[in-house]
Amino acid sequence: MNIPENLKYTTDHEWVSVEGDIATIGITDFAQSELGDIVYIEIETEGETLDQEEVFGSVEAVKTVSDLFMPISGEVVEFNENLESNPESVNSDPYGDGWMIKVKISDSSELDALMDADAYKAHVA
Repeated sequence: MNIPENLKYTTDHEWVSVEGDIATIGITDFAQSELGDIVYIEIETEGETLDQEEVFGSVEAVKTVSDLFMPISGEVVEFNENLESNPESVNSDPYGDGWMIKVKISDSSELDALMDADAYKAHVA
């Protein structure tokens, strides 16, 4: 299982990468493997400002549909449009081509509550 050291993680299996005041968010390798083959990603929150833990979209896999939760508060400024035609890229490259949204961070102190790679490894063990 791939758990990059440079990312932050949530108990809901989202990852966060921060550059300046923009956070890129996706689901972890563990989450995609648990979901199975992903067939559709629905994110209709672009342009909206959401609070931490609010649902920003959903992932539909062959065997289930799962909500996606905001790891931090902020405005959804971009959706990975590649996922509309290639949702399986979340399975093949969850930390790269499979990213889901970019968020303008509202409260950077919320990042402190997220897990580092070691804590996430212990969480999924």
